[in-house]
Amino acid sequence: MTHKAYCKQFQVPLDGSLNLADIDPDFKGHHENKAAVQDEIACYAKRMQELQYLLYAENRRSLLIVLQAMDAAGKDGTIRHVLGYMNPQGCRIAAFKVPSVEEAAHDFLWRVHRRAPARGEVVVFNRSHYEDVLVTRVHKRIEKKIWQARYAQINAFEKLLTENGTHILKFFLHISADEQLQRFHKRIKDPARHWKISESDYSERQYWENYQQAYTDTLNRCNTEQAPWYVIPANHKWFRNLAVSRIVVETLEGLNMQFPEAHVDIKAIRRKYHRLANGHE
Repeated sequence: MTHKAYCKQFQVPLDGSLNLADIDPDFKGHHENKAAVQDEIACYAKRMQELQYLLYAENRRSLLIVLQAMDAAGKDGTIRHVLGYMNPQGCRIAAFKVPSVEEAAHDFLWRVHRRAPARGEVVVFNRSHYEDVLVTRVHKRIEKKIWQARYAQINAFEKLLTENGTHILKFFLHISADEQLQRFHKRIKDPARHWKISESDYSERQYWENYQQAYTDTLNRCNTEQAPWYVIPANHKWFRNLAVSRIVVETLEGLNMQFPEAHVDIKAIRRKYHRLANGHE
């Protein structure tokens, strides 16, 4: 079940040498098509359910999954087709959009920390605190010295979380500009997807290269052994799902979680059950 090669293959190097331009978003390994991996993805989905249940029962640590991507790269699809198999009782989704008036009145990490996972929980960030070193940088909403300082602040924040039992996985879903345009076209053709369309989808494309540079810098500057970044080739949605599910499963398996001991006398409970089952009150 464990495929450590995927973690190694897609993890951003810790030496700061990542260049997004060198990574092929069309990569799909040795797999030919979606049909070839359906059984494997289903297997990982089942294993993910088991491991999440164990995390919830153990109630000692938590898992934070961060999803970042260009528009239409598949953040929602990843949540639905991969992480959607988790039990909602122990899993939350937090989406970060334009800050509210209250949120903007605090430091940029305030709204994020409030939604970090509690012990036993899995929380998925659909966009995250990284928007504050990406969008703000590209659109020059803050000074360079401010967004540069935020790299260290983010690293310190994530270090705080990990030191208190939160395991962090950060995924950048990597698509090409051509693939993004094709997905925009599919949205236009499909009435069920019209609600996803916004003017910014197209206006933001003029900043494509700026975003690629901003992401490259962010992935290099905010990549640590405790809170690693993974660049997932995402032109093929099915390969994206396979890669993310493998890495999540391997991470949870690596925690060596154990079910907690019972808080009651199981032998006494078992005797009582047998008496009731046999009609003896």
